[in-house]
Amino acid sequence: MKKIILLFFVSLAIISCEEEKSKSVDDVIATEDLSTIRAKKSELSSRQSELATEIDKLEDAIKRLDTTRQLTLVRVDTIKGQQFRHFAEVQGDVATDENIIIYPEFSGLLTRVYVEEGDRVRKGQTLATIDDGGLRSQLAQLEAQAALAKTTFERQERLWKQNIGSEIQYLEAKTNYESMQSSVNQLKSQLSKTVVTAPFTGTIDEVISEQGEVVNPGQSQLFRLVSLDDMYVEAAVPENYLGKVKKGTTVKVQISSVNKEFNGEVSQVSNNINPNNRSFMVKVKIPNGDGLIKPNQIATLKLNDYTSENAIVIPESSIQKNALGESLVYIFEPGDSNKQGTAKKSVIETGYVYNDSIEVTSGLKNNEILITEGSKSLREGQEVQINNEPGNE
Repeated sequence: MKKIILLFFVSLAIISCEEEKSKSVDDVIATEDLSTIRAKKSELSSRQSELATEIDKLEDAIKRLDTTRQLTLVRVDTIKGQQFRHFAEVQGDVATDENIIIYPEFSGLLTRVYVEEGDRVRKGQTLATIDDGGLRSQLAQLEAQAALAKTTFERQERLWKQNIGSEIQYLEAKTNYESMQSSVNQLKSQLSKTVVTAPFTGTIDEVISEQGEVVNPGQSQLFRLVSLDDMYVEAAVPENYLGKVKKGTTVKVQISSVNKEFNGEVSQVSNNINPNNRSFMVKVKIPNGDGLIKPNQIATLKLNDYTSENAIVIPESSIQKNALGESLVYIFEPGDSNKQGTAKKSVIETGYVYNDSIEVTSGLKNNEILITEGSKSLREGQEVQINNEPGNE
């Protein structure tokens, strides 16, 4: 009889426990019994842990048995230290010191023009002549007088050396000869100004005065002469770059109008700061073998203001931002296969950006495999498959 009664109470306890377990969360909360609520929470937490373990087992089995499973495809690149250079860009103008307007040095009629626009001329070549207004005739007379004065002086000098004649006669002959010779030289100098010559080798870009015109010094423009051999770019650089830009600084020069880019260096740095725009001038020489570069073209100077010799550099597009504003990337960690693995999140700090590349100052190491494409929708620990060879990006 006692056994029957004991069995009855055990059955009631089991039924009661099953009823407690079958109660919903809402029913348990409705009891307003704190111990019951805590017991229900403990029960559910235990079941959650058991379910998570079972799900992981099932997931492993699926990975092992499912050969048709599709993984997220990504592209990767192996991180290697490299030189990173940052360039500050400023706009400048192409110029040359050999781009001048030629003016006459003598007043008179432009009797002959020997060149046309586009002609290539040598230094010292005659470009035009101006009517001398009778100077050549005056020179011929002076030269004749100077020749007579020379003969008289030489004769008087010989006599003086033989102690014949007076000293005053000798000095008068010498003075007269030197005066005449000086007049001849002065007139020759004036006459030379009637011939217009090229001050340097270049090209006649424009013929401004025509043959037959009357020209005057400092007023009448004759020709524009340009040489494209010694070209340079001149640009105003902001004052805050003063400590980073000096003579010899590496520069890239880009001239978009002719689709050209040159490597060069700063050849001159101004010692003056423009108070209006707080900038200083720099000059950079550029080659012009094909003559495509012309004065006053717009150029872009890229000044090397920062260099790191062994930097970690990655594509700027591979970086994402989290809710805290931190920069993060995903690293590929190989699994059983070199082509398959998992994505690992890494928070990084960055430095300079140039040409879509960015320097990473912390958070990445050499030889890590960076996911460069396909990382936008990834999550920590997600399985991925690469579709390129690391290091071939």
